[in-house]
Formats: sequence, structure tokens, C-alpha cells
Amino acid sequence: MKAILYAVIAVFALIIGAAAGAVGGYQWFQRESRLKLNSADARARHIVDEALREAEAKKKEAILEAKEEVHKLRTDFERELKERRAEIQRLERRVVQKEEQLDRKVEALERKEEALNRKERELDRKNQQAQELVNKQMAELERISQLTMEEARELFLKQVEQEARADAAKLIREIDAEARENAEKRARELVGMAVQRVAADHSSELTVTVVSLPNDEMKGRIIGREGRNIRTLETLTGIDLIIDDTPEAVVLSGFDPVRREVAKIALQKLIQDGRIHPARIEEMVEKAQKEVEARIREEGDAACFELGIHNLHPELVKLLGRLKFRTSYGQNVLKHSVEVAHLAGVMAAELGVNVEVAKRAGLLHDIGKAVDHELEGSHVAIGVSLLRRYKEHPDVIHAMECHHGDVEPRSVEAHLVTAADAISAARPGARRETLEAYIKRLEKLEALADSSDGVEKSYAIQAGREIRVMVKPDRIDDYAAMKLTKEIARKIEDELEYPGQIRVVVVRETRAVEYAR
Repeated sequence: MKAILYAVIAVFALIIGAAAGAVGGYQWFQRESRLKLNSADARARHIVDEALREAEAKKKEAILEAKEEVHKLRTDFERELKERRAEIQRLERRVVQKEEQLDRKVEALERKEEALNRKERELDRKNQQAQELVNKQMAELERISQLTMEEARELFLKQVEQEARADAAKLIREIDAEARENAEKRARELVGMAVQRVAADHSSELTVTVVSLPNDEMKGRIIGREGRNIRTLETLTGIDLIIDDTPEAVVLSGFDPVRREVAKIALQKLIQDGRIHPARIEEMVEKAQKEVEARIREEGDAACFELGIHNLHPELVKLLGRLKFRTSYGQNVLKHSVEVAHLAGVMAAELGVNVEVAKRAGLLHDIGKAVDHELEGSHVAIGVSLLRRYKEHPDVIHAMECHHGDVEPRSVEAHLVTAADAISAARPGARRETLEAYIKRLEKLEALADSSDGVEKSYAIQAGREIRVMVKPDRIDDYAAMKLTKEIARKIEDELEYPGQIRVVVVRETRAVEYAR
């Protein structure tokens, strides 16, 4: 029992000791916490005091710096203001000095003006005296010569005018005669030499449109069963075959000379072969096309080689070859172009200008005729667009563009190409159109233009390529002139047959003349 009692007492003692220790620890923790809080508050107050002191110091420092800056700015401003005041004072002194100088000049000018007025009055008086003396002398001269002053002046002016006119007319005649003599002599030498050096032994060629047949039986074979052969040939070549009562002949009709040549060669090969059916026709047409294309290239290359022209675009060479099958008034266009190139080159060499440009322009001047049946416009306009497309030199294009007078020539080469074209076309035997037919065509053109109301006179120029119509200005105004141009162009299209195109120009002119006497 005693042991149990001691154990209970010991437990109670432990509990009481633990409780007392807990209370004492709690009090000690509270005391330590208060000490720490008091220390932190002291440190915080110290930090705040230090920050306030530092802020106050910086504030004082900033105020001092601001005061110094303000003082500096005030000093600079006062110095600048002082300088400006000094400058203004200096300017004011200069202005005052200038005003004084101007006043002195004005006074001097007034004195000079007064002196000039005195001199002017003196001159007027002397002029009056001189005029009175002249009048006395003139009266005395009129009394002696029995002529008034106006009559004497007119007589003198007539004599001077007659002498001047005589001298001027004499000088003009001498200059004109000398210029004509030299120009005509030089022109004859150039043209004669060029024609002599480029003399061609070929006559004008005709485009062959008739194919001879061995017999009339061949016509039936060409037509074929139910017309299959002739339809196939016409479809493949684009050429119409005319088979009529003409013995042993077939006429090829087509606008394209190259296609006509292909049809001719193909038909000749078929006749020689004897086997005529659609498949064979197709084969022969293909061979003929290849043969014609090869001939075109060969002819173009031969023309360039003959003239020594290199670096020509392959398409232009091909177009030159096509001119082999093109004629103008019966003259082969390719031979005509080569001839023009030779003539232009010879004359350019003699004159010392660019021979290459003259030859090149002469060779290409009718290049538009190779495709003028395929494109709209004149062969000149088509040729210009082709040369620009294939990057020809501007001088060559200009010389080519001028050969029919559509554009005013600006170079010697352009004049030479125009002259060479006219020489080649005018060569005896070169073209088939007779003089009578040419004159009739021009007369008909002028008569057609004269038939319009309000037309005073018309002139066919540029070898019939242009009609110039003079109208009466009191009957035709500007708008009516434009309408008349279209009407005449439409009449020409409906009633005339002509190669290329014709330019219609209506001229309305109003002149006012008066004489000052």
C-alpha cells in the first residue's frame, strides 16, 4: 500500500512540476517576445530617423543645385539680352546712317533733275531753232528743185529699191544657178555610178499560177472520186484549184504566194508520181512545205550573204526569203530589195555616211510585204512593227519608215533609201504597170475627190499613195472637213482598185490679206 501511495504521490509531484514549468516557460517566452519587439521598434525608429535626416539633406542639396542653376540661367539670359541690345543699337545706328545717306542722295538727285530740266529746256530751244533753220533750207531746196519733200523721199526710195531688187535678183540667180549646177551634177554622178555598179541582168518575173498537165485525163484524177482529191488538196494548201475547159492546164488561185508555191510544187510532184489519193496528197503537201521553207531560208541567207549583212534576226531572214514569192507590179520584191540595198550602199559610200545602215534599211524597206496579206495596215507600218519587235537599230527603222514619204526624213541614209527605191522601181522593164495606166489611175483618183461638194482642187501625190484635197473655207468648216475626209476615203475604197493604202488629207485654209500704206 505504501508503495502505491508513494507512486501516486510521485505522479502528482511530476504533474505539478510540469505545470509549474509550463507556466514559467510561457512567462519567459512572453518576456523574450516583449524584449524583441521593443528592440525592433527601436531599430525601426532609428531607421526612420536616419531616412528623414538623409531626405532632409538631399532636399537641401537639390534646393541648392536648383538655386545655382537658376542663377546660371539668369546670368546667361542677362548676358544674351545685353548682347541683343547692343546688336539692336548697332543696327539702329546703321539705319540712321543709311537714312542720312539716302537723304543726301535724294538731294543730289533733285539737283541733277533740276540741271537736266534746264538742259532740256535749252535743247528744246535749240531744236526749235534748228527746225526753223531746216524748214528754211527745205523751202529753199523745194524752190530750187521744184519738188516737195514727200516727192523727193519717194523718188529716192524708189531708186534705192530698184537698185536693191536688181542686186538681189542677180545674186539669187547666180546662187541658184551654181547650186543647181553642182547639185544636179553630183546627183547624176551618184545615181549613174550606183546604177552602173548595180546593173542587173534579170527581167521582171511573174508569179506562176498555171500548172501544165500531161493530158486532160489528169484533170479527172486530180478531182478524184466525188471530188475527194481536190477537196483534200485545197484544204491542206488553202489554195483554190480552178479546173475548167482550158486544155492541159490547172489554175491555182490564192492570195498567199507561199501557199500558192506549195500547192504548185505538191501538184507537180503528184502529177509526176501518178498516184493521186488523199493520203498521197497529204504526204506530197508536207514535202512541198518543207521544200518551200528550205528555199525561203536559202533565199534569205543568200540575200544577206550577197550584201554582207550579218547578225540579222532569223525571223527577218525568213521573211526576206518569203519575198522571193512576192511581186509588186510584176517586179520580184526580194530582188528589188537587194537592188535597193546595193544602190543605197553605193551612194552612202560615196557620200561618206553609214553604209551598213543604208544597206540594211534598203534590204528591209519592203519587209512588211511578206505578211501584209495577213496583218492590217500598210506594208510600211507592218515593217516598222516587225523591225521594232526584232530589235533593229532606230536609224534603220527610221530610214525604212521614210521610203514612201509617210515620215519626214531626218538622216542622209533615209534620203538614200528613198532615192534607191525610186531608181529600182523606175528601171526600164522592172514593173509592168504602163505609164498610161498610172496616169489614168491618178486622174481617176483626183476626179473622185473633185466630185465631192465644197472641194476646190485636189492633187494626187506620192505616186498615188496620197490625195491632198483643198476645200473652200467659206463652205466647209473644220467638222465638215473631217467628215469629208471619211467620205472621200469611203468612195476610194468602193470605186477604185489600188495597191496598198491611200492617205486622204483635207486642207482648209483661210487667208486674210491687207496692205499697210
